[in-house]
Amino acid sequence: MKRNFLLLICVFVAPFLQAQEKGKQAPNIIIIMADDMGYSDIGCYGGEINTPNLDKLAKNGLRMTNFYNNARCCPTRASLLTGQYAHKVGLAQNGNALTHNGATIAELLRENGYQTGMVGKWHLSDDVQRPTKEEQLKWLDHQACLDSPFASLESYPINRGFQKHYGVIWGVVDYFDPFSLVDGEKPVKAVPKDYYITDAINKTSVEYIKEFTAAKKPYFMYVAYTAPHWPVHARPEDIARYKGKYEMGWDELRKQRYSRMVKMGLIDTSNMPLLDVMGSNGAWEKLSPAEKEKQATKMATHAAMVERLDMGVGEIIKTLEQTNTLQNTLILFLADNGASPEIPSAPGYDRPSQTRDGRTLQYDKEVTPENIGSEISYTGIGSNWANALNTPFRFWKMESFEGGIHTPMIIHWPAGLKAKKGSLNPALGHVTDILPTLLAVNKFQYPAAYNGNTLSPLDGQSLLPIIQGKTQKGRKDIFFEHVRGKAYINGNWKLVMKTNGNEWELYDLSKDANEHTNVAATNADKLNEMKTAWENWYNSMKPYIHLRPGSGPR
Repeated sequence: MKRNFLLLICVFVAPFLQAQEKGKQAPNIIIIMADDMGYSDIGCYGGEINTPNLDKLAKNGLRMTNFYNNARCCPTRASLLTGQYAHKVGLAQNGNALTHNGATIAELLRENGYQTGMVGKWHLSDDVQRPTKEEQLKWLDHQACLDSPFASLESYPINRGFQKHYGVIWGVVDYFDPFSLVDGEKPVKAVPKDYYITDAINKTSVEYIKEFTAAKKPYFMYVAYTAPHWPVHARPEDIARYKGKYEMGWDELRKQRYSRMVKMGLIDTSNMPLLDVMGSNGAWEKLSPAEKEKQATKMATHAAMVERLDMGVGEIIKTLEQTNTLQNTLILFLADNGASPEIPSAPGYDRPSQTRDGRTLQYDKEVTPENIGSEISYTGIGSNWANALNTPFRFWKMESFEGGIHTPMIIHWPAGLKAKKGSLNPALGHVTDILPTLLAVNKFQYPAAYNGNTLSPLDGQSLLPIIQGKTQKGRKDIFFEHVRGKAYINGNWKLVMKTNGNEWELYDLSKDANEHTNVAATNADKLNEMKTAWENWYNSMKPYIHLRPGSGPR
């Protein structure tokens, strides 16, 4: 017994003893994720939205310009936390729970002595639904089943490596009174009258950081915002700051963002011209004055949501400065997919019908400009704004075109970042690279098994050489598949198929980085080579896809 106890101490403490011998202290790690945020929303990526705190991280850190997610909430989160393609860990489609052939960042870091906390949106649990639509709506409306779990408890963050979690289990929430809100395993059955979930995420993040810092052990924090995912909900004072700002429309917004991105060096006009992706059907000038007001208010609310998120980032930075821990805290910021074209049209499944006190929600056709952003409104920004927010790319969330999968990525770590402050890095990167990076930072090995479960191999590649300024090169390729939308990036070439489409398109990204000219017809050999590679990859995913049956896409 004594011998076994000493062996356990060696296994868990050895990495930190090794670090101490070399005079190094393990860094704190904070991953901050935005939800459905446009590629060019924040200031340091060309946006007009007021984001001084993210801009500060970028100015003193590194911005990656060729980083990718998985086009949608669940798959991206699964890959981020496990370092594997989402298909391998239960998330070939939404509505499933993470399988146990992948260990989360929290599980692996906690195993090696880190404190672990999560605040915000999980969206990696199996769906639990009521027998009838009427019962489901009462549950969503906070009018029944207030003590019921929102998914299998074993799939909650608190049981996947996080010592603490405050946030939502499901993916869509009323920002003023969120469904599926939990503290650990316990449902939060009521919230204060002035509640707003982004503020709660901000406040709780600071509380966790202070608590972990006082314990004088390194910690891993996953701050997963729900903002700016629909429904567009924001505090009135935040919306007021953007009143009138978007009356110029989405066409002009796209032009202005593009101009700033060019000046920042984020894009090269020779291979990424500003395209007319709206067409005549999306022309702002064709809208009536009433419709312009409605659309401008939607966009003002979206901007307000992003700014409130940035305020939280500011609170996190301030807390790190006050505790003298900013220097050795590795902060990563990214988005789970591009801006969303979705406009919810009716209640059902994960969309409520009423507020808790019985007021009927106004979906898009009923909502008026004066109510947009309030709790009784339930709408989204739509495809034209989404296109503008994803400038300079085409399309949006769910698609494997650049507008769906290209994400901002900020890396800030004063003690460890050797690349030039404020610099841009063009290396190809993917969300699966984050877990391997965090292991490499600490010289931890990826285990063959965790908690009695054999782990499937990692698909990611460490970004540490990029952080250390040793290279401008990243991984060789990335594969994508979601809701039958498909893509494969290999060097300068990209193979892509639209969601539910049946025709492959081929682009030379060195000449056409925003996918304007399909060259499939004139590059048959390259097309077939890329198709074969994608098919081989997808066939390698198939043995994993049915490890846990899904309950339908959302």
